[in-house]
Amino acid sequence: MKADLEDLVSRVIDTAMNVHIDLGPGLLESVYEQVLANRLRKQDIKTDRQMPVGARIDGLDFPGAFRVDILVENQLLLEIKAVRQLVPVHTRQTLTYLRLMKLPLGLLINFGGITLKEGLRRVANNYRLS
Repeated sequence: MKADLEDLVSRVIDTAMNVHIDLGPGLLESVYEQVLANRLRKQDIKTDRQMPVGARIDGLDFPGAFRVDILVENQLLLEIKAVRQLVPVHTRQTLTYLRLMKLPLGLLINFGGITLKEGLRRVANNYRLS
């Protein structure tokens, strides 16, 4: 599974870089999200956008506690941003989503910077590449 997940990560990053090159910074987050999901689907990669996720915390149910920007192949969470610069809370938010969904790995992708490289973070939830 890890090899498949790493292959998926690589394909998503390549696709996101091409989206950033083609569109550049300055658009709404929803535009990047929709274009990225569409380009992944064209590669026969399953994507779910704005998927509501419930959480159970301290015995309380919170239906629709948050929405996943993009869930790829039911195993890779993508948190999309279009801000000037990522701040630590963005990474913590992504990690919280991973923990609540019991997923091992996510990508925090910021399309707001001059290059995508400066706005790309791998966020791991008890995931180790072996």
